[in-house]
Amino acid sequence: MTDNEHFRLRVLHQGWNTFGIATIRTAHGDTVDRAFEHHGAAAGVLPYDPERRCALLVRQDRVGVLYWGETEPIAEVPAGGLDRKSPEATAVEEALEEAGVRLSSLELVVEAYAMPSVSSERIWLYLAPYSEGDRIAEGGGLAAEGERLIVEEIGLDALARLAAAGELRDMKTLVLLQALQLRRPELFAA
Repeated sequence: MTDNEHFRLRVLHQGWNTFGIATIRTAHGDTVDRAFEHHGAAAGVLPYDPERRCALLVRQDRVGVLYWGETEPIAEVPAGGLDRKSPEATAVEEALEEAGVRLSSLELVVEAYAMPSVSSERIWLYLAPYSEGDRIAEGGGLAAEGERLIVEEIGLDALARLAAAGELRDMKTLVLLQALQLRRPELFAA
């Protein structure tokens, strides 16, 4: 992370994430202080089986969810930090580690900022078809990273109903589901 004429950072904590107070110069020339978090870039992928019309999601304990007193893990697409790999390689690797699925074809949906008001995180989001034969491992994440993920295969129609009812609560997963609905409407019931 480097300071520049529009951004200067006073680091308060540096570890897996960097937290600090950023002094920014706005487009109007104002100088303001803002809380700031940096932990790099990430990639996420929605693996979907077009033949069986289902998708693979994972559930795990998340600090943000637990903060609100909610103990039930929310459904999410496999995702993770780039760790000096390309977004494509990360999406493929995370799908195998977390969901036990081998992916060979990715379709980029968007490269976006996850929460630009406070975080520098950029995330590449992909759609990826798979077949039943691509389920080659159990998934569940890496125990060394404290991951104990629950893998679930869910029908696309059921996933769409969850989204319509406001029950699909992870933003990256919602974006990817809606992209799949727009790009492949034939996979969903009429």
